[in-house]
Amino acid sequence: MSKLSALTFTRNTGAKHTATVIFFHGSGANGEHMQEWVNLMTKNFKFPQIKVIYPTAPLQPYTPAGGQPSNVWFDRADINQSVAEKLDSVERMGVQVKELIKSEVDGGIPINRIIVGGFSMGGALSLYTGYRWERNLAGVFAFSSFLNNQSIVYQDLIKSSGIKLPPLLQIHGDNDDLVDLTWGRNTYNELKKYGVNGEFHVMPKLGHSINKRGMNIISDWIVNLLPDV
Repeated sequence: MSKLSALTFTRNTGAKHTATVIFFHGSGANGEHMQEWVNLMTKNFKFPQIKVIYPTAPLQPYTPAGGQPSNVWFDRADINQSVAEKLDSVERMGVQVKELIKSEVDGGIPINRIIVGGFSMGGALSLYTGYRWERNLAGVFAFSSFLNNQSIVYQDLIKSSGIKLPPLLQIHGDNDDLVDLTWGRNTYNELKKYGVNGEFHVMPKLGHSINKRGMNIISDWIVNLLPDV
């Protein structure tokens, strides 16, 4: 799998900022596409005090695509909540994500002024990040995302009972034909059971996609967590 240097980033704010949002795209896409999609849905996702980073996942074999190379954050046995995680693949990406966050911290952004979030697989990566690798983040958001039923995230949270965790915002369409709404709800309820506080919003008549209403909810949530200082 490609190393961190192969990841690219697109920033939509100037150099002066006091906080960072990292927005991970879904499987098969890229950071530039994610940024264009967000900008198409809402004009409210640009913040004077916040730098938004849209990374691109490395090209690697993806089992649900017949093993063909795809820009994905990690491999999966199948797009199904009941299968086991491919933990080696997930953990390799974890190293790169932690390096990306560290680069922001080294640049002067406190860890508690960084939010991670994403769409579909990118949202799942954000859940791994905020509830397994970097629990001092300001928040986590996930749009049309899920974790596997026996996820290592849940197992880790059981062992870490009582610690403070980043707040969660989850959004899901009720007409999602790729990631069933019940998978998103199950994920949210499991995380809540293990101490994660947050909110879950259902988007009526929305398939496997982001929408204007959902992105505006995320934008307002971000501003609330990362006010100008």
